[in-house]
Amino acid sequence: MLELLQKAEPWFRPVFEIALKVMSFFLSLFFSISTFLGLAPPAAQPVIPPEEVLPATHPIHARNPMPSTFAATDALGRALPEYAEVGGLREDRFVGVFYFTWHVAHANTVAQQSPGKPVNVNNIIEANPEAIHDLNFPEWGPIHMPHHWNEPLFGYYDSDDRWVLRKHAEMLANAGVDVVIFDCTNSPHTFKESYDVVFEVFHEAREQGVNTPKIAFLFPFAPGELTNVPLREVYTDIYQQGRYQDLWFYWKGKPLVMAYPELLGRWDPLDQEILRFFNFRPCNPLYASKGSGTWNWLSVYPQPVCKNKDGSPEQMAVGVAQNYSKANGLTAMNGENVFGRTYTSKGYDTRPDAKLYGANFAEQWEYALKVDPEFVFVTSFNEWVAGRFEEWGGVTNAFPDSFNDTYSRDCEPSKGDLKDNYYYQLASYIRRYKGAAAPLAISAPKSIDLSSPTDQWADVTPAYYAYEGNTFDRDDIGYAGIHYTDSTGRNDITLSKVARDSDSLYFLVECKETITSPSGGGWMRLFLKTGSGANWEGYQYVINRNSPNGKATIERSTGGWNWEKAGDAEYRLAENRLELKVPKAALGISGDSFRLEFKWSDNMQNDGDVFDFYLHGDSAPMGRFNYIYQP
Repeated sequence: MLELLQKAEPWFRPVFEIALKVMSFFLSLFFSISTFLGLAPPAAQPVIPPEEVLPATHPIHARNPMPSTFAATDALGRALPEYAEVGGLREDRFVGVFYFTWHVAHANTVAQQSPGKPVNVNNIIEANPEAIHDLNFPEWGPIHMPHHWNEPLFGYYDSDDRWVLRKHAEMLANAGVDVVIFDCTNSPHTFKESYDVVFEVFHEAREQGVNTPKIAFLFPFAPGELTNVPLREVYTDIYQQGRYQDLWFYWKGKPLVMAYPELLGRWDPLDQEILRFFNFRPCNPLYASKGSGTWNWLSVYPQPVCKNKDGSPEQMAVGVAQNYSKANGLTAMNGENVFGRTYTSKGYDTRPDAKLYGANFAEQWEYALKVDPEFVFVTSFNEWVAGRFEEWGGVTNAFPDSFNDTYSRDCEPSKGDLKDNYYYQLASYIRRYKGAAAPLAISAPKSIDLSSPTDQWADVTPAYYAYEGNTFDRDDIGYAGIHYTDSTGRNDITLSKVARDSDSLYFLVECKETITSPSGGGWMRLFLKTGSGANWEGYQYVINRNSPNGKATIERSTGGWNWEKAGDAEYRLAENRLELKVPKAALGISGDSFRLEFKWSDNMQNDGDVFDFYLHGDSAPMGRFNYIYQP
């Protein structure tokens, strides 16, 4: 955030907005008169490449896993809406999320000031609630040093950790996010050391079939050199060079940039090239103001509606929480009566576990659904840290933008109590806003002979694709110099199918390379959700919990990660394919009308921990998502 504006007294903010409008009016008037009198030089005409259209043969289309058809139920029992509820995909609606690339720079700072020990605010406050405004509490890090509101699920990572970035690429694609918008509001920082790696990882993921979000930049909240210096740097480094054009986010014919164009040099060829290259949507920093011709990144409820020239709604912000209060306006997240995750305009959610449910987020999304703008900007995905100030916004020992579980605004899963609830809340509302793809047709019943030398799966539909190329090792230094490694990626799952006849279900799973031999724990497990009854994280059955020996074992949950044998399944392993024949009776299924959710998992490391589906080996699909088979 722009620190000077945030530190200003409340009376200054409306004055700032009025001054900005007046400045913009006179600058526009000056430029118009200059052009009319012939005083302005010939305008540079940059070459703007058309937005890339991928051929049908591109992996994003040819191997589309159709994540908007996935099922999922979060830890609170909230199921994602599906096609029957939300209707078909709306191609004219877009979601962007605020995404932070500052973690390399901040991680280096913490490594110098607090080696080996990132500061976790939530943990400190839960153990020592009296420390909230104590400047000298010994567990705080130095003033201004980045403090984590809690620990991310992937650890205290930095933003050049390719393993984490690949996880982000898939998670954001699965949620339906169209564009990540990089925070470059703290001029002159562009965090090139991070954004280069994000571009690289997302580009590679796209080549492997992941429909990653595109990328755009948000620059400082005012015209002038604070905006122009980083804008020029990014333009000449990325856009002018044509780098990663497949990842540019276009808005109405031109690449989008959230920046102020007013003070770009009228007689500067580079500035004029920039002016004509982008579709500018300046960002309004004021949470409760409509701001003419600007977009919003965060607002209090009811959020302002940014409109097109014809008056139709173009853009709105949806926030998880806001560092704002009725009494003080903009304030630190650890101030009094702040609009945290539990806040609504009708009052705070006072349930003991209210922070898990996202009442603030839900209220803002519901209003956005009612207005139905073309673009929704969500704050945020992975901010994670805030500096500590002696005083900020009238708060002593202040954390301006993030504080703890309740007073933070990220949707990325954490190791704390919030876990992945906000991630699936985000995915749920995106579906309600953008719709979902219609389920693919399921082929007629067919028996599969596991002993046959011929391929019997060619005419079985649908094909449930999975992202390939995501089982590489992790090896990166995160915050405070912590070294993160993971080498559990083994069998890279790329495809699965299901067939049926009157007595059996047949499962096929393919991997990119030859499947390892069935030994050791966690080998090529199949988790099945058949309906109600005792379950572990919604799954009533698992096959191959123990590696098969002659036959695969079908097990039924007796409650949690406790299993009893329900039957045996024939299996065949041949090169990169594993096939199973499962008696319907062993799964409590009969007839030809049923619903089955399923997931393949290889090399689970922590039995009974659902978050292993994000962290280790390979899962298809990732996390709590499941494929649906429903004849």
